[in-house]
Amino acid sequence: MITFSLQSGSNGNCIYVEAGGVRLLFDAGISGKCAEARMSAHGRNIRDVDALLISHDHVDHLRCAGVFQRKFKVPIHMTRTTHAAAPCDLGKLSNVHYFTAGDRLRFNGVTVHTIPTPHDAADGVGFVVEHNGTRLGILTDLGHPFAALRDWLETLDAVYLESNYDPQMLATGPYPRYLQERIRGPHGHLSNPEAAELIRSAGRRLQWAALAHLSQENNHPEIALETHRRHVGRTFPFHLAGRYDVSELLEI
Repeated sequence: MITFSLQSGSNGNCIYVEAGGVRLLFDAGISGKCAEARMSAHGRNIRDVDALLISHDHVDHLRCAGVFQRKFKVPIHMTRTTHAAAPCDLGKLSNVHYFTAGDRLRFNGVTVHTIPTPHDAADGVGFVVEHNGTRLGILTDLGHPFAALRDWLETLDAVYLESNYDPQMLATGPYPRYLQERIRGPHGHLSNPEAAELIRSAGRRLQWAALAHLSQENNHPEIALETHRRHVGRTFPFHLAGRYDVSELLEI
C-alpha cells in the first residue's frame, strides 16, 4: 500500500491511497489545479483515480468535490446527509454513490471501512483502507477519543491521525473562549497529548503514524512531534501531513 497527503489542515484536506491497482482520494478541500500538481510530484495522474471519498460536510474537506468530478471524471462517494449539508455549491454532480456511515465499501479487492465519528459535522466518518490484510487509517476531525476509535487503532498497520492543537497554545492564543471550547469539546478535535496517548496504546502492529490536521494558530509541527515522541518514544516513526505541501511518499 502506498500513500501520501496532498494537504492537511483547516485550509484544505486531501489524501491519496493506492493498493492492489486501486487509486483512491480522500476528501477534496484543495483546488483541482493544486491536487493535480501534487499528485504529479509523486508520479501519479489524478485522472487515474478510481474514487473520491468524502469524510464530512465541512468546506476544508469537500469544497472542490464537484471540480474533481467534472474536471477529472472521478466518481464521488459520500453519505446523503453530507451531500445535503454541504455549505458550498458543489455544482451539478452526475456520478455520486451514497453510503451509510458504518458501511464497508469495496473497490476491486480494496475494502474501505467507514467509521462514524462524533465531530460536529452533519454525518462525519473516518476511514480504514484494507488490502490483503494491511490496514491504513485516515482518522481526522474526530471529536474526542471515543471507544471505537481505540478499538480500530489496535487493528491498523499505519495511520493518519489528527493532532490538532497544543492545549497551552489554544488556552493562550487568539481564539475567543467559545471557539476554544468548541475545539477542545467532545465534538471538536484531538489535542497533541490525546493523539499521542492513542498511538501509545495502539499496540505493536502500528508501523508509523502521520500527524494530520495541525492547527496553524494553536499548534506547531515541532511541538506536535515532540509531544508524540515524549509519550510514545523516540524511535517510533512519525511523519507530518503538512498544511501547505505534499508529504513524502509512505509505504506499508
